[in-house]
Amino acid sequence: MYEKAFRLEIITPQEIVFRGEASSVSAPGVEGGFQVLYDHAPFLSVLVIGKITVKDTSGNDLVYATSGGFFEVVNNLAVVLADSAERQDKIDVNRALAAKERALKRLQAKDERIDVARAQASLARALNRIRVARPQ
Repeated sequence: MYEKAFRLEIITPQEIVFRGEASSVSAPGVEGGFQVLYDHAPFLSVLVIGKITVKDTSGNDLVYATSGGFFEVVNNLAVVLADSAERQDKIDVNRALAAKERALKRLQAKDERIDVARAQASLARALNRIRVARPQ
């Protein structure tokens, strides 16, 4: 369907999540969201918590929840080194809802032993997974 494709790899510490041809990929960069197409200029970005959308060569959208990482493009090869990347249809919503509740309880506890930044990051990851799994 799409004639101009580039090679894309999405890799986490646990596995290769995606390896193949794509006609576009959109990702959440630290300075804002961006899109990569065929023949993109060399590029490097830090990723933040958000959604990665891959349009494959058949025109299908593959959507992933990510918690951050790095994105590099060189010579029609895009590589995502992600802290995590979970495909939309593989997200365990009940697990994400439970993580959200745990994080909220930690933040509401007003306990000085709670690492507030860690609890906020956990809440942000859980909310992102829920948003990606249940698109509006």
